[in-house]
Amino acid sequence: MTRHRRAAAPQRTDSAQPTDHPSAAWPRRHRRPKSRRARLGRAALALTAATALCAAGTGWYLYQDVFRHIGSSDALDDHAPKSSGGATNILLMGLDSRKDQNGEDLPDSVLDKLHAGSSDIGGYNTNTLILLHVPAGNGKATAFSLPRDDLVDIPGFPKDKIKKAYGLTKARTEERLARQGTTDRRALERAGREAGRRAEIETVRRFLDVPVDHFAEISLAGFYHLADALDGVEVCLKHPVKDRYSGADFHAGRQTLDGAQSLAFVRQRHGLDGGDLDRTRRQQAFLASAGHKLDSADTFTDPARLLRLLDVVKQDVVIDKGWDLASFLRHARNLSSGKVAFSTLPIEGFAKHHGEDVNLVDPDRIRKLVRERTGGGPDRTGQPGAGRGSGSSTGRPNDAEPAPGPPARDERVVEGGGIPCVD
Repeated sequence: MTRHRRAAAPQRTDSAQPTDHPSAAWPRRHRRPKSRRARLGRAALALTAATALCAAGTGWYLYQDVFRHIGSSDALDDHAPKSSGGATNILLMGLDSRKDQNGEDLPDSVLDKLHAGSSDIGGYNTNTLILLHVPAGNGKATAFSLPRDDLVDIPGFPKDKIKKAYGLTKARTEERLARQGTTDRRALERAGREAGRRAEIETVRRFLDVPVDHFAEISLAGFYHLADALDGVEVCLKHPVKDRYSGADFHAGRQTLDGAQSLAFVRQRHGLDGGDLDRTRRQQAFLASAGHKLDSADTFTDPARLLRLLDVVKQDVVIDKGWDLASFLRHARNLSSGKVAFSTLPIEGFAKHHGEDVNLVDPDRIRKLVRERTGGGPDRTGQPGAGRGSGSSTGRPNDAEPAPGPPARDERVVEGGGIPCVD
């Protein structure tokens, strides 16, 4: 078949390519040129429209994606007392476990980065317990740290360290279900963790005599991943420290810590004058600094950084099923602006309980302090005296032997919105 060739286009003197559109034959002077301002205006309009569509689509996708994959729990009792007047109490639990959500050991490569020892260490203690009170409106929130070794009443068990409520109940629940014939290891893990969460929440609720409206549980690796998602967290130390147990090795002054260093920072207690109480203040300083970084780095408007942060939430966090995620993100944005005052609940002294070091506490004093700082009235749970220690005002049982040495320092407030220096 013979192909007919098109006639060659006339020779052009400019760099434009030939076209079959009729306008190509018009003299150039007859076409009205577009001004640079008009071209830029149209480009800006198109870019704005595209950005808006992408933002809307991405925001909806992110919300749905996180909602589908974040850990959800039924641990909160629907019939338990709730806060009134628009205030919210949120219990933050840091779980000192070297296992993932299914009870599987974390990979050795992860454990090495965490400098946290083998997966057999740590158990299921809640080594971080913080009650965050968010008042109605945009007032300053208050975060109360509960020292992990406080000797308190645990539902269904004798007095023990407050951190043990989770692990003791988890183990008992799994043993009971195993005797009843449950053999699925993951099913046992899920049921045990749910029971542990309920016990820890109820222990804190009775101890402080306040409602718990929501909770969030973060794994040991969560501190590591959070710092990495934020491209490091800045801290300030009054003195240089070095501790082989946690891996802490820091100079004095301001410094930015990566994920592994951040975990060492919040875990160190050896070599600190206040031991666990100083570690509690380090956790407060880390959270205050992370909140400052969230706000100053525009994390909530930086899509890449926000994606990394949401990945941490999906991987390392469990929240109660009734917590609206959009509301959670709004709270996180407001709280990151420095509207949080951290404090450590006071202890009365130290003692030995079944051979272990414990903190002696005065429940009445603690409840009064919490009520004063949250603007609440007496016995807000509707259960007067719930969880109060028997015997002396410190709640010390008969077998608690006083330990020598001065009592612990009283609580100190760490203001959010900056980089507080700690020991």
